[in-house]
Amino acid sequence: MEPVTFGVLGPVAAWDGAGGPLPLKGPRHRAVLARLLVARRRVVPVARLVTDLWDEPGAGSAGAVRTFVADLRRALEPQRPARAPARLLVTEGPGYALRAAPNGVDAWRFEAALTDAAGLPPARALQRLDAALELWRGPAYAEFADEDWARGERSRLAELRLGAVERRARTRLELGQAAEAVPDLHAHVAEHPWREEGWRLLALGLYRTGRQADALAVLRRARTMLAEQLGVDPGPGLRRLERDILTQDPGLTVPAAPPTAAARLWTRVATDYDRTVAADARARLESTVQLVRNLAVTGGGGLRAAQEHRLAAVTAAEEFGDPALTARVIGAYDVPAIWTRSDDPEQARRIVAAAERTLAALPEDGTHTAARGRLLATVALEMRGTRSPRGPRAAREAQDLARRLDDPTLLAFALNGAFMQSCTRAGLAARRDALGARLVGLAARHGLEDFEVLGRLIRLQARGALGDFAAADGHAAAADRLAERHERPLVGVFTRWYGALRLAAAGRTPEAEDAYEAAAVRLRGCGMPGLEHGLVPLTRLCLRLADGRACARQAAAHVDPDDDWGPYRPWIEPFVPLREGDPKEAAELLRAAPEPPADLLYEALCCLQAALALELDDRPVLARLHTRLAPAAGELAGAGSGLLTLGPVGHWLTAIGERLGHGGL
Repeated sequence: MEPVTFGVLGPVAAWDGAGGPLPLKGPRHRAVLARLLVARRRVVPVARLVTDLWDEPGAGSAGAVRTFVADLRRALEPQRPARAPARLLVTEGPGYALRAAPNGVDAWRFEAALTDAAGLPPARALQRLDAALELWRGPAYAEFADEDWARGERSRLAELRLGAVERRARTRLELGQAAEAVPDLHAHVAEHPWREEGWRLLALGLYRTGRQADALAVLRRARTMLAEQLGVDPGPGLRRLERDILTQDPGLTVPAAPPTAAARLWTRVATDYDRTVAADARARLESTVQLVRNLAVTGGGGLRAAQEHRLAAVTAAEEFGDPALTARVIGAYDVPAIWTRSDDPEQARRIVAAAERTLAALPEDGTHTAARGRLLATVALEMRGTRSPRGPRAAREAQDLARRLDDPTLLAFALNGAFMQSCTRAGLAARRDALGARLVGLAARHGLEDFEVLGRLIRLQARGALGDFAAADGHAAAADRLAERHERPLVGVFTRWYGALRLAAAGRTPEAEDAYEAAAVRLRGCGMPGLEHGLVPLTRLCLRLADGRACARQAAAHVDPDDDWGPYRPWIEPFVPLREGDPKEAAELLRAAPEPPADLLYEALCCLQAALALELDDRPVLARLHTRLAPAAGELAGAGSGLLTLGPVGHWLTAIGERLGHGGL
């Protein structure tokens, strides 16, 4: 059996060998566990535990500690036979010790990674540092910030983390990655303005990206802050850098890293291609769109660049007046897509229009069946969220053509289109799960790793919606393994958010808040604006409503109209007048809000409307929402997104039914 692992780089947590969270019961239980983790496998006497856990220990405190330990043992070793000695949380002499595995605590793995990185070449060191910093879910021992016994360890780990952030930035600068280092350094100095090394690295990074004036401005800001707040002058490192920038010292520039064998090969091939293939050749256009497709799956800047170039490639293809060429260019972009809201609706509309024109222009002589299938799959995929009957019809036609051709790659692409059209009403998680299962099986048989990742993520979402978190956990782990093996960094964005959803669904709200905050960092700049915009404040609102802490009126007090609500604003706007004590305007805005779009957050937005309608006693709206939500009675609202939840849809249906006077579901 895989060993239990522990997390202290954030709220204290424990996970079983499969990565599932272990129940740690109440705050005193968690405090005992945390205190033993601080001791790093050493024995902590019962008397010390009593002193640390209670300001004024009572006569029964020692007995309470033993009870907490017994409960923890049952949680950490649930399969241990009765009266068998514990092997993890052990009794030794006057107290207890937690014998976690050497790599069984995230803080220990973090420290080991820092040690390893120190002896590696820069490129490998950067990977190690990235992985180490990914372990942080929030402040170390987050819920024990005020405890004397945790203070020293928290400070030590926080200092190590800040040093690691700066070491990663230095490594990026050594590798010539100044542009990548600068955004993180901006955030670093904003949060930790007393760290001169952070200011120095930021200024150096700005200089190396050609922003000399900005670099000098940063140094002036650091000088002013240090003088006004601390009454000290900048240290020698900052002074020397300012002098070198003013004199444009050649030593500030970093020499280009020697190209790897792969980089040299790429350069030679690209040069030969440019020399050999005519500038206006159709082959050049088709090669370009293949490169755009490859860019898209790299994530971050690559995905954004691919989105910018894709429409240009389609437009250029149409200029040749050759529908077969245009079909190949449009259909080559078979990038697996998981989010059912378009990143760029206008671009999607134009690509659909080009695909439809090309379908109409292709000869119907049977020689372009595969091309037609790819065009139809593109139409289905790009028409996500529109509720047009054309989308589902195109997905079905694409699947039929793929089966006729026995073309697994086309079938996977068509199934992706079918997934995009699987949110036309509430309660379709089981259908999406079946689509995901077909994709996983098909992709695994034919080596289509990107579509296997897609299938895993679809099943993660669907099983989460159905409340089967054990299965969803397995799909998340499988997706992460595939992503690591095939270098697909965007996958981690979705699995990280799923981890936060998992905590939210379990009612572990403080931990979920920290996890969502960490996930939001991964989301920024991921190249998916359709996912990013509005998601963070929406998640906070759903978390508040789902755990029972607030009714709609109380939740409205925390709705900031100036937040980036993105595409969700029409369903958030009624909360604003409710917050300001104007229920009449809130009711008018609620009635004016359109039906939520046909995407993975349909049920969640309907439940937000239900919370408002229940607060405002708007029965016509409640009746309409009951009809919309009824097919999803057995699902968790919003969990099908893999991002957030508003709790069981059945609970909302019961509340609506009781208000309308016709019982529950």
